[in-house]
Amino acid sequence: MNQPTYYELYKLLCTHNNLKIFFIFVFHLFLMKILVCISCVPDTTSKINFKENDTVFDDQGVQFVINPNDEFGLTRAIWFKEKVGAFVDVLHVGQASADPTLRKALAIGADKAIRIDTPALDAFVVADQISNYLQANPYDLIIAGRESIDYNGSMVPGLVAAKCDIAFVNTCVQLEIDGSTATATREMDGGMEVLSVDLPLIIGSQKGLVEENDLRIPNMRGIMQARQKPLEVVTAVESLAKSAIQNFEKPAPKAAVKLIPADDIDQLIDLLQNEAKVL
Repeated sequence: MNQPTYYELYKLLCTHNNLKIFFIFVFHLFLMKILVCISCVPDTTSKINFKENDTVFDDQGVQFVINPNDEFGLTRAIWFKEKVGAFVDVLHVGQASADPTLRKALAIGADKAIRIDTPALDAFVVADQISNYLQANPYDLIIAGRESIDYNGSMVPGLVAAKCDIAFVNTCVQLEIDGSTATATREMDGGMEVLSVDLPLIIGSQKGLVEENDLRIPNMRGIMQARQKPLEVVTAVESLAKSAIQNFEKPAPKAAVKLIPADDIDQLIDLLQNEAKVL
């Protein structure tokens, strides 16, 4: 069953003198609103190839999944929904090929999916689209993976925070919310830092916010419900890319393993010094 919008509840309140409906309306007004930004990335088991003289990624036969750092954030958002009550929306900047991945996020437990219909040319274009959407549709908590595992840019959540003038905590590994205040723990060089931040807040999620065994696999009931949940396609605003990919290059093949006799210490030292250059 889809969650009623504020406007639908307001119409019911105006047309029916029903105290129960009034309390439902008030309850929905005080629920926290969470937006999880989703990136679709190639499954790490997929074979990666390039075409057009190594200038374009070849997605033929590639299985796409929710970016792992985003999935950690989505799982935490669903936890808030179940424990304290919240609306959880997921947002993706991209084309219709990402819709099955967004449906998976709905099957996991999100209430609504939004896809901004434009190619994600670079981090600046993605950040422009998300920040424009947020200015018209404010949220209490925005969660985005600290980086995607395909391009590893680590740029989008920070850019969105700057454009929207919202507090930002990156590399977040723990998050608690009490009323309008969040307590976030972030990873830093040499240890952890605990911050107290007023909402609204943007975090860069990663492993540690939840653990891998906390991630959810959609069950049949969730998959069936996801078909009835809204997937809204939003027209993109005009935005120009500030960077472009010149070409791709695969890592060099690994060298063959060299086996040496267990008692030949001199040869081992020579290889470590002159070939591996680790001594």
